Amino acid sequence: MTKKKVLVSGCNGKMGELVCSAVNDTEDMEVMCGFDRVSSSGNFPVFSNNKEIYVGLGDLLPDVVIDFTAPVATRSIAEFAKNNNIPIVVATTGLSESDISSLKTFSKTIPVFQSANMSFDVALFKNILKAMAVQLSDCDIEISETHHNRKKDAPSGTAKMLADTINEALGNSKVLVYGREGQRQKNEIGLSSIRGGNIVGEHTVQFFSENETLEIKHTSYSRKVFADGAVKAARFLLTKEPGFYNMDDLIASM
Repeated sequence: MTKKKVLVSGCNGKMGELVCSAVNDTEDMEVMCGFDRVSSSGNFPVFSNNKEIYVGLGDLLPDVVIDFTAPVATRSIAEFAKNNNIPIVVATTGLSESDISSLKTFSKTIPVFQSANMSFDVALFKNILKAMAVQLSDCDIEISETHHNRKKDAPSGTAKMLADTINEALGNSKVLVYGREGQRQKNEIGLSSIRGGNIVGEHTVQFFSENETLEIKHTSYSRKVFADGAVKAARFLLTKEPGFYNMDDLIASM
């Protein structure tokens, strides 16, 4: 069996290293090369810019790209993927609306998979919230998230995704409030962030009524769940036509 070749963007970061291990642990995929600011490498070539990748690999290009970097790097590697007709999985958090818009434009040419959280369980969490939000639409809704002290974006991309999911289920009738000063308004969804230690990730959504509170929470104990999800997404993309895909599409295919 010929293994599919994977380019891992952000290969020297903590998540990138986990993705490389997860790819190489499969029977049908292997890491071909990496992209990172630091060009040190292990068992495969690592490039620091798109021109170096193209020159270094010549006519031999990867079958799929997995990106776990920062928004500025995502813009660069996504353009490389688009220009060379390579499917790309974007797992980078903190992307702006402009970044997402660019990815959607690229998806007209190549398959693009984008999610702020690559956990399969978080995708289920999101779908459960859709139903809960409709039934509990009169409640005060608050989302809190906790991550390690090195995380650069706040609130997390996952917290924003959960808030958007609830708001869409309620006809976009809510206002998202990041942090809070002063009295709470009825039509708000509040988002709050805690940063400390080495917490992988915890997201809690609470629905407050006058006499009771319903709470749903997801906790990640290992970053490996995100790496495994990215590999599943990459395998999924290899069978797809150009388009913009997410975890909902992956779940529906299983």
